[in-house]
Amino acid sequence: MSKLYVGSEVGQLRRVLLNRPERALTHLTPSNCHELLFDDVLAVEAAGEEHDAFASTLRSQDVEVLLLHDLLVETLAVDDARAWLLDTQISDFRYGPIFASELRQYLAQMDNEHLATVLLGGLAYSELPIKTPSILQKMSRPLDFVIEPLPNHLFTRDTSCWVYGGVSLNPMMKPARQRETNHLRAIYRWHPTFAGQDFIKYFGDEDLHYDNANIEGGDVLVIGKGAVLIGISERTTPQGVENLAASLFKSGKPAKSLLSTYLSIAHACT
Repeated sequence: MSKLYVGSEVGQLRRVLLNRPERALTHLTPSNCHELLFDDVLAVEAAGEEHDAFASTLRSQDVEVLLLHDLLVETLAVDDARAWLLDTQISDFRYGPIFASELRQYLAQMDNEHLATVLLGGLAYSELPIKTPSILQKMSRPLDFVIEPLPNHLFTRDTSCWVYGGVSLNPMMKPARQRETNHLRAIYRWHPTFAGQDFIKYFGDEDLHYDNANIEGGDVLVIGKGAVLIGISERTTPQGVENLAASLFKSGKPAKSLLSTYLSIAHACT
C-alpha cells in the first residue's frame, strides 16, 4: 500500500476517489434539483458512460481509481462501521425516536450493497414497505424522501481534501451535502485501505456539530513546499479556515510558510 500523501495540485496523480453517477441522479427532478444544488436534471445513462470513460482514462495512466460506492460497501462489512453509520445517518433527532428506531431496523436487514445504494442514492416514502405510528411518516407524501439522495457526492474533493500527510473531513455548509461527510468518516476509520494507516485527520472527524465552521475542499489548495492556500467563499467560512489552519499548525506537517499564507488571506479579506 503506497503512502497516503498529497503534496501538490499539479504533481503525478497516483490514486483518486471517484463516485459514479447512479441512483442519486435518478432522483433529480425539475422540482427538486435546485434544492439538491443542481441547476438541472441530468441524463443519467450518459453521465454514467462519461464517468466510466473518465475512470478508464485515469487507469490507463496508471492511476488507481477508488470508487466511493465500493468503499462504502466494504466499510459496511465492518460491524462497528455499519452500526455507527445507521445510528448517525438515521438519528433520533433527524426522524424522531419512533420512526428512527424502526427505520434503522429495516435498513439493518439489507445487505451491504443495497444499504450503500440507499444511503448514497436516497429512498422515497413510496419505496418504504414499513408502516409506523410515527407522526413524521403520517405527515409525509409518497414522493417525499425518507433518505435524501446525495447527488453532490460526485464532487469527492469537497467532502474530504488531503493536505500533505493528512485529511480534512469537511463539515459542509449546505444541508443537501452534510450527510456526505459521515460516509467519509466511516471509510477513513474502518475501511481496510485506510484503517491503521499513518495519516492525520486534521479537522472534522469528531462526532459533533461544527456550527459555522464550514469548509468545502475545492477551496483548499496544496501549493507545495509545505504551503496551503485556503479560500473563503460562500461555502467555506472564516471560522472553518481558522479551525483547519489551527489544526494544520498543531500537526507540524506543513512548513511554516503556511502561516504567512494564511495571514495573507486574512489580511486580504479585511
